[in-house]
Amino acid sequence: MTTTKDKPVVAIVGRPNVGKSTLFNRILRQRAAIVDDVPGVTRDRLYAEAEWGNRRFVLVDTGGYVPESDDLMEQAVREQVQYAMDEAALILFVVDARSGVTTLDEEIARLLSRWQKPVLLVVNKVDSQAQESAVYEFYALGLGEPFGVSAAEGRATGDLLDRIVENLPETAETEEEPEADEAVHVAVVGRPNVGKSSFVNAVLGEDKLIVTEIPGTTRDSIDTRVVYRGKDLVLIDTAGLRRRSKVREALEFYSTVRTHRAIRRSDVVLVMVGADEGLTSQDKKILEEVISQRRGVVLVINKWDLLQHDADLANRYRELLEKELRIYRYVPIVFTSAKTGRGIRRALDTAVEVWEERRRRIDTARVNEFLQEAVAAYPPPAYGSKYVKIKYASQVDTNPPVFAFFCNIPKGIKAPYRQYLENRLREKFGFRGVPLILSFRKK
Repeated sequence: MTTTKDKPVVAIVGRPNVGKSTLFNRILRQRAAIVDDVPGVTRDRLYAEAEWGNRRFVLVDTGGYVPESDDLMEQAVREQVQYAMDEAALILFVVDARSGVTTLDEEIARLLSRWQKPVLLVVNKVDSQAQESAVYEFYALGLGEPFGVSAAEGRATGDLLDRIVENLPETAETEEEPEADEAVHVAVVGRPNVGKSSFVNAVLGEDKLIVTEIPGTTRDSIDTRVVYRGKDLVLIDTAGLRRRSKVREALEFYSTVRTHRAIRRSDVVLVMVGADEGLTSQDKKILEEVISQRRGVVLVINKWDLLQHDADLANRYRELLEKELRIYRYVPIVFTSAKTGRGIRRALDTAVEVWEERRRRIDTARVNEFLQEAVAAYPPPAYGSKYVKIKYASQVDTNPPVFAFFCNIPKGIKAPYRQYLENRLREKFGFRGVPLILSFRKK
């Protein structure tokens, strides 16, 4: 189930590089979609909720549509555009005033006329009054009155929104303020081509995201809402994260920015690693990025079906992971195969468990009982000629958990002793998959 529930869907379609994503961003008044001069930037469908004139609707940006092509990527994009048109209550067919009516525009127009959905013909890049005459040429497409706008300049986009709202079907949605979102936001991140979109598709049970063998297919972060064991989950599929030295194109840069943004707005992050390649230095950097953002984390080893035939290799793999993780041993590891479906439910179960752990609060009496035991077993080292004494402790926040330790010399608590206390906290209370914040304060 997507975020489209109870709200009409407006799909933006058209051939490559006519300004669909620019119009998408203009309507939302933010840079939600990647915009670049390179044709074919938008690949997966990008959803966002919009509002105009007290009407809420779901806007869908789609990839450049090429009706007849043997290119693997263009075929995959074409399937996603058709899916968006299937669920749309209204289609915005965007064309380019500068290039005029093209053969590709005519092919798409014929397809839309057969689709039997309401269509608004939007002529983009009408940047001035002098260019208005170019709009009339598009009557030839047979889709009714063309509407001239400039998405880049914002020209006539308010009037376009009025027209969109007029053409939306009446819905039963209420105009009350939406309730706070209690869904668990789960981002799926990792290097390119480790199976992130395949994993999400395995969860959904249908190909709502493009899945190909071409690394870097997903460039935008895609949100999909599902209900799992009675819990609302928002799955965020993201572009593959590369080393910064390899992020050469502006396009790759924006994809990386959005992936990091997806991490920041998630509750739990599934860091996905390909079993066929092992835990690389880049995987460790991604894991460190997630932990630095204090998100819940689960390490997902995908493509496990490739190693199932060799039990000894699988055991060595597990041992290697435990050594490689070292201080991150609290991170749960789940082995999955998006291809066969193995481990998918366990990965989701673990994500929900980590989310619950991240929100857990330990009462002060139990925290101080732990502190007494920990200090008795291993007192803090002296700071110069002075003894360091931790008087008491308390959990002062959740999501992520924050523990405050009150002592006479806060700067006397060095990294090794901090790590000792964190390890003992985890032994006592768990917090599996949850980065902890330990704060040392003057009593």
